[in-house]
Amino acid sequence: MAAALKRAYLAVYNWAVFFGWAQVFYYAVTTLLQTGHQDVYAAVQRPLQLAQTAAVLEIIHGLVGLVRSPVSATLPQIGSRLFVTWGILWSFPETRTHMLVSSLVISWSVTEIIRYSFFGTKELLGSAPSWLLWLRYSSFLIMYPTGISSELGLIYIALQYIKASGKYSLRLPNTWNYSFDYFYASIMVLLIYVPGSPHMYTYMLGQRKKALSKSKTM
Repeated sequence: MAAALKRAYLAVYNWAVFFGWAQVFYYAVTTLLQTGHQDVYAAVQRPLQLAQTAAVLEIIHGLVGLVRSPVSATLPQIGSRLFVTWGILWSFPETRTHMLVSSLVISWSVTEIIRYSFFGTKELLGSAPSWLLWLRYSSFLIMYPTGISSELGLIYIALQYIKASGKYSLRLPNTWNYSFDYFYASIMVLLIYVPGSPHMYTYMLGQRKKALSKSKTM
C-alpha cells in the first residue's frame, strides 16, 4: 500500500511539473516568434516561477528517501536555478528583456520536459521507452552548456544593477552588528560556477554512460 501511494504521489508530482514546464516552453517559443526576445520573460514569469520553485520538493524527496537521487547533486542544481529565477530575474527587472532569458528558459524547459516525462512514465508504467531514456541522458549534452551559459550571463549582467541598488545588502552599523553585500555574494556565486559546472557535467556524463550501457544489457 505504501509503495503504491509513493508511486502515485511521484507520478502526480512529475506530470504536474511537466505540464508547468510545457507551458514555459510554449509561451517562450510563441512569444519569441511573434514579438521577440524582449517579451519572453513577461510571458513565462508565473509558470516559470511555479515550475522551478516546485523543484524544492525534489530535495525533500531525496532527504526522506522517496527517491534515490543524491541530495549532493540535486541541491546545487536547484539552488543555482532558484537564485537566477528569484535572486536575479524577479529581483532585477532590468535583466528581463535580455536575449539570454530566451536561451535560458528554452534550455531549462526542454531539459525538464524530457526529465519529468521520463520519471512520470516510469512511475506510471514501471519503465520508460528506450527513446525517452536516450533523450533523458543525452539532451543535457547541448542543453546544459546553453543553460549554464545563460545563467552566468544573466548573473553577470545583473551585477551592475545589484551594486547600484544595494538591494538585499545589510550595511553597518545596525542592530545585529553584521554586514552582508549581495553584490559580492553574487560574484561568489559566479566563481562557484567555475569549478561546479565542469564537475556537474562530468557527473552527468558518468550517469549517461551507466544508464545507457545498462539499457543495452536489458
